[in-house]
Amino acid sequence: MRTRFLDLGPTGTRLLESGPQEATEAVLFVHGNPGSATDWEGLLEVAGRLGRAVAFDMPGFGRCRRPPGFRAQVPSYAAFIERARKELGIEEVHLVLHDFGGPFGLVWGLQHPDRWRSVTLINVGVLPGYRWHTMARLWRTPLVGELVQLWIPKRLWEILMARVNPKGLPTEFVEKMYREYDRETRNTVLELYRATPDRSANWEELGEAFAKLRKPALVVWGEQDPFIPARYAPRQREFFAVEHELLLPESGHWPFIDDPQPVAEALESFLSRQLVTTT
Repeated sequence: MRTRFLDLGPTGTRLLESGPQEATEAVLFVHGNPGSATDWEGLLEVAGRLGRAVAFDMPGFGRCRRPPGFRAQVPSYAAFIERARKELGIEEVHLVLHDFGGPFGLVWGLQHPDRWRSVTLINVGVLPGYRWHTMARLWRTPLVGELVQLWIPKRLWEILMARVNPKGLPTEFVEKMYREYDRETRNTVLELYRATPDRSANWEELGEAFAKLRKPALVVWGEQDPFIPARYAPRQREFFAVEHELLLPESGHWPFIDDPQPVAEALESFLSRQLVTTT
């Protein structure tokens, strides 16, 4: 595992990387909210055994500050992925997506289908009829969202994480998320959720576009996810060429953290068939 600073002009970001550094084919991990590149440390090691694997902080998250004029909206993050891809010299991309990393990466994929080779969807995907979860609705409400984000005691954070992840998340992971959920990230979350319409608004049109591409896919879902229901897992077969679907009955929104072994095994098996060049 290597960590370095990636200079992308008006901003820079923390880059985590494993596998051959100069390979032009790579597995690209995209984190969601709240999160950062370090969410992927375990799976980066797995993917790095097969080829090049990279993850970086998205603007407003982790150690990546939002540059002046950067708007926290899905197209901006898709464009950021493309800038990073070019800077890293990656020509062929295998996406691994979680949470809001789903919209970021999937929009990038639609914009660059010739560079997009496969996708691993972890508790995210194409979501017809989806409605925002309770916390998202609070964030999207003016003033209420600001009050929710104003003061979040560490103990309250721990209680909330335990409540929405019945299997439990490692203490160090929960503490990491809390440390990274600083004022800029909280403001970014408010802007991002308010700039993103209810996800049911345009999923039908987007679904048709994905169905035409039929990219190979691995679907992983923690069935106890209170934010994005597991009923969406089998629906991904309508839009992608799903090769394997891993449902974890006791896992929550972060199955790669609360049940890492089966997720790692599924990812390694899937990528071993997708990567053209392996180490």
